[in-house]
Amino acid sequence: MIQPLRMFLVAVTTAALLLTACKEGGSNTGSTTAAVTGGSAENPNLPVAKFNDTVITLKDVDAKIAPQLKQFEKQKMELRQQAAEQIALEALAKAEAAKVGQTDEQWVKAQLDAQLPPPSEEDILKVFEENKARMPPGSTVESMREQIIGFLQKDKGREVAMKIFDGLKAKANYQMLLEEPRVQVEGKGPMRGPADAKITIVEFSDFECPFCSKAEDAVNQVMEKYAGKVKLFFRHYPLSFHPNAPKAAEAAACANDQGKFWEMHKQLFANQKALTVAELKQHAAAVGLDKAKFDECLDSGKNKALVEADTKAGSDVGVSGTPAFFINGKLISGAQPASEFEKIIDAELKKGG
Repeated sequence: MIQPLRMFLVAVTTAALLLTACKEGGSNTGSTTAAVTGGSAENPNLPVAKFNDTVITLKDVDAKIAPQLKQFEKQKMELRQQAAEQIALEALAKAEAAKVGQTDEQWVKAQLDAQLPPPSEEDILKVFEENKARMPPGSTVESMREQIIGFLQKDKGREVAMKIFDGLKAKANYQMLLEEPRVQVEGKGPMRGPADAKITIVEFSDFECPFCSKAEDAVNQVMEKYAGKVKLFFRHYPLSFHPNAPKAAEAAACANDQGKFWEMHKQLFANQKALTVAELKQHAAAVGLDKAKFDECLDSGKNKALVEADTKAGSDVGVSGTPAFFINGKLISGAQPASEFEKIIDAELKKGG
């Protein structure tokens, strides 16, 4: 078997924690940025520290670190959801295995073996030749065959395992009852989709963040699949460690003033390493903006306050990394695949939006 059952379960249920987002502080992680959670049972007036005659209360401290606390609460909820899913999948796999007189490990291995095509001899030999210098002395293709096959099938194995476990969950009518509260996020700014769409996505993004440009493929897939049912608002969240991001956001807002936000949006994401002021003006020309109006808008800082207001709005709901998407108030953090959006959208449409 490529991996023990438990390792597969962990890999499947923690897939959203892969490297997918630009985070404040300069580190990029896939952990979720934020969610608004219920009030704490702790006394907000509890004294935490004092100096001279001033008492610092728990309320003061929590207000200072509100985004970090929201991030922590979101992560705690995700861990609980993942643990619940693992408990259910372990039990379901064991039950299926018992029906055919196998252990859960044997049953999962049989399912994987049936659905995973074996790698070709050519691929096995190629991996061996490319890596034999790092292998133990005396290693041969035959002695390393099992490890090489495991290496080649690792990613495909995770994909197949997800399908197997999704089938188990569907058969058992698995439902996640623990859900994060919805976050009230104002939809404003440039919009795609019909104004009366039942599903509202509010995106906080940074033109210098590579994960934000990566997320565009999933966004476009979603907008195409749910055409007429989804509207998307774009809001600016330039991160502090991306020096060109604030001015790039202003440039996009200036393009919006001329009715060409989405053209500029595409141009900036396609040229993330060319976002100096001079280069932003070149991009404006490339999308057909009025040069004089654009230059005046960008040089004057006309839209700086708009960008700062968007950033504050994001911070107020706990955003600390990009991209961050709120789908009818439910958060998706990072450059997640379209399937992650579809799970929420399908559930929302099923409930009537």
